[in-house]
Amino acid sequence: MPAILNRYATPFITGLFLVSLISGIALFFHWGSAWFHGMHEWLSMVLIVPFALHIWKNWRPMTNYFKRAPMGLALALSVVAALAFVLPAATSSQSGARGGPPQFAIAQALFDAPLSEAAPVLGLSGTDAAAKLDADVTQSLTEIASARESSAATLAQQLMGQPQ
Repeated sequence: MPAILNRYATPFITGLFLVSLISGIALFFHWGSAWFHGMHEWLSMVLIVPFALHIWKNWRPMTNYFKRAPMGLALALSVVAALAFVLPAATSSQSGARGGPPQFAIAQALFDAPLSEAAPVLGLSGTDAAAKLDADVTQSLTEIASARESSAATLAQQLMGQPQ
């Protein structure tokens, strides 16, 4: 390993870990999310490079950790902790339930509502929206899009008169 990489791998891990730590705490408590979100994501990705260099530099001592119970226990507990977050989302009782920003859930609720209810949000009456889409006011944008092999978002744009 070149001397410069050897010299800087651990200091960069330390610096980037501290950035990730502080931004992660800020995101957890919803402090300055606009400032910290991109920083946390991107610099955590950059952290992979010095981490890999650190592992490379210290490979022989690292292999000794794998011969002892604490490393196996720590890795197993880390996987269990990760699964505690993944499994509830993966086995959600709501069919097709999605996580993510609340605006996505709002948009999905709009797309799943009958045209008679969704159209006023888009600035139209239910009958006008149905006429524009050659559909029935009881159908949702999701149903119409599925039948046409299109997307509900494309149909909503069409109803609002926006180019696709």
